[in-house]
Amino acid sequence: MNPEKNVIPEKVKTIHLTAICGTGMGALAGMLKEAGFQITGSDANVYPPMSTFLESKGIPVIQGFSPDNLAHNPDLVVIGNAVSRDNPEAVAVMEKGLHYCSFPQALDRFFASQKTPILVTGTHGKTTTSSLIAWLIAAVGLDPTFMIGGILANFQSNHQVGSGPYMVIEGDEYDTAFFDKGPKFLHYTPSRTVLTSIEFDHADIFRDLDHVKSAFTSLVENLPKESLLVYHDADENIPDILPQAKCWKTPYGFGEKTPWRLGEVKVEPPHTHFEVFRRGEFYAKFKVPLMGRHNAFNCLAAIAVADDLRIPPEGIAAGLETFKGIARRQQVRGVKNDITIMDDFAHHPTAVRETLRAVKPFYQKGRVVAVFEPRTNSSRRNIFQEIYPTVFDEADIICIPQPPLLEKIPVEQRFSSEKLVADLKARGKEAHFFPTTQEIIDFLTKTLEPGDLAIIMSNGGFDNIHQRLLDAL
Repeated sequence: MNPEKNVIPEKVKTIHLTAICGTGMGALAGMLKEAGFQITGSDANVYPPMSTFLESKGIPVIQGFSPDNLAHNPDLVVIGNAVSRDNPEAVAVMEKGLHYCSFPQALDRFFASQKTPILVTGTHGKTTTSSLIAWLIAAVGLDPTFMIGGILANFQSNHQVGSGPYMVIEGDEYDTAFFDKGPKFLHYTPSRTVLTSIEFDHADIFRDLDHVKSAFTSLVENLPKESLLVYHDADENIPDILPQAKCWKTPYGFGEKTPWRLGEVKVEPPHTHFEVFRRGEFYAKFKVPLMGRHNAFNCLAAIAVADDLRIPPEGIAAGLETFKGIARRQQVRGVKNDITIMDDFAHHPTAVRETLRAVKPFYQKGRVVAVFEPRTNSSRRNIFQEIYPTVFDEADIICIPQPPLLEKIPVEQRFSSEKLVADLKARGKEAHFFPTTQEIIDFLTKTLEPGDLAIIMSNGGFDNIHQRLLDAL
């Protein structure tokens, strides 16, 4: 690619998105269309729900990649993260000398740079925390713009072009594009940044924890001096990068001297109640329809940001109480015969452990049955093989399928579901291995009883197991 063409021209009317059907790219296409640009797009796999979403926005989508898709010579081509260097459209962009950019470059130029950006980053809790902040801003009538990696139930969308001054962005440490291997979150200039946690993840991108830390070090050392960094002081890896941050900093957590401190946390289904102290003094009591101490910390980060935006405690409290959650984050997909089927995105060992800890107090009349699909680039590798057996202690029954697409991982690096099940049994847990999704459904149909919770944890579609299980029940 020609680096000189990796710029967004001053005047842009027509924009083509290559790999438009990704969650973020599709949302960006909708936002650009709403902002008045003429949008076209292409992708290898065009199917619902993204195909119908784009159709509803009046955006034409071409099945397959071809140089012909660029015959109209758009002013700009946005090239998605999933696109490789030898993609026919990427090659055509170079041959035709068209201007091109990445997803975060476009998001920053056309939206974030026109607003006061709030960036939420970290290994865990990004989607929930950014969603909470967006809703707290919206709940007091400030109509935010946002781009978040999950569907917010309050908006029935993962994006919005608002009329208010603020934009909330879920900042991803994943690489930007084939022509830019830096993290996506480096493309924004935030006024406030939240850093929830730093752990090793994305084994296809990062070599080790130090490599992950280097990405977050680049983030904090580039934050504007006048901006605010809100960080979780209970995370053991964040202190290593803080010296590089020259901006204002405020921690949140549960330490006695932590400026934003979580007090007593009580579970009274369907709410979690918690106290907040600011600089040693009682700030307010809140309740939120979310489960778990980790979500109380996500709320605490959002409260610290909202307070900095001069949203009063009573406005924050009203927003938290009316927050409706996010698709695929502890989302109840249905209840049949008093058996609850829940969908959750948890895949990293820490997320699995905290999610199970969170749901347990809400489902005490029955058993917690965990169905975990090792699907991510990290969980299909054996890097967490010895850690996973320790994170299912709150589950009564554990079901583990064969990881999908295992053939794409070198044999010596592959995760073993059978070994995980054997290690869980050695810890005294009831655990089962299943070669296929249908076998899991058959087992659960016979095993689940009234009062039970079946929590299905995967970052993918998992063969539509949620609906198939509900139908079988």
